[in-house]
Amino acid sequence: MDAFANLIGQDRAVQFLWQAVKLNRIAPAYLFYGAVGIGKKIAVKSFAELLLTANLPFDKQLKAIKKIRAKQHPDLLWVQPTYLHKKELISVDRAMEQNLSFKTAPKIRIEQIRDITRFLTRHPLEASRQMVVIESTQTLTEPTANALLKTLEEPGNATIVLLALDKDLLLPTLVSRCQHVQFYRLSESNLATILQREGYSEILEHSELMEIAQGSPGQAIASWQQLQQIDRDLLRQLLQPPQSPLEAFKLAKTINAELDLTAQLWLIDYLQNYYWQQGATRETIEHCETARQYLNGHVQPRLVWECLLLSLVNNKLTINSHVRLGN
Repeated sequence: MDAFANLIGQDRAVQFLWQAVKLNRIAPAYLFYGAVGIGKKIAVKSFAELLLTANLPFDKQLKAIKKIRAKQHPDLLWVQPTYLHKKELISVDRAMEQNLSFKTAPKIRIEQIRDITRFLTRHPLEASRQMVVIESTQTLTEPTANALLKTLEEPGNATIVLLALDKDLLLPTLVSRCQHVQFYRLSESNLATILQREGYSEILEHSELMEIAQGSPGQAIASWQQLQQIDRDLLRQLLQPPQSPLEAFKLAKTINAELDLTAQLWLIDYLQNYYWQQGATRETIEHCETARQYLNGHVQPRLVWECLLLSLVNNKLTINSHVRLGN
């Protein structure tokens, strides 16, 4: 099972996929589902290595594996949700590379489904089959999902893998056409093993980040990276509830000016977990949850933060310890 050597804590999924390859019973379509950051992408790349390097000489296998890991194999089409930017579709990865930010969430679009159809009309170039991976399938609109149905039914000499958070977020007609492979949140020991292996052992000292992660190494690392980007002075002020309305208004203004929406949503999660660990009342936690809902609902962010921070002014929460913030 060397192809799955880097996948920790997903033994059921590994065994299922390995048996499918060993017995040559590859389904036309699979649905990999589970929380963010627990190994679905690692698993699908490993699965692709097995499928797209079958029967190749050893030297060609190594070259093919490098292309697969870089998502550059000619018989692998990797589809990500996209943003619409200046009449051009921009993938999530490309948006991050170019430091682009958007007010709307990315999604899989009908144009991308047409690209999949065109990709599958040609014969494989280097492998014995083709493979299509669609990330965040839960972002499909109903018309786009319906356009994908026919391809799932008749993919030809190809395997299609859908990645999603939960199968209940997809159209039942899509779900029924796939073999299901569930991925589970990791145990504390497996989570620690991965963080140490990837050079993020310092995260283990931050209980609030581990709480946010909820068994997801990817979430833990993303939270750690987000924490490094937030101004330390600002964070120190937020860890102590504001003492006056004026202080609350100033903090809200700073947050709105310095952080984009993604960072603000993460900060709500961070503060909610931190306050809870410090003995916050249920009312405080509910205020944080309401603020998250308003931010997701496109309410003016500065107003959302003003309301949240004002609700904390008279809060009797006492902070008895401090998070290690580093330099």
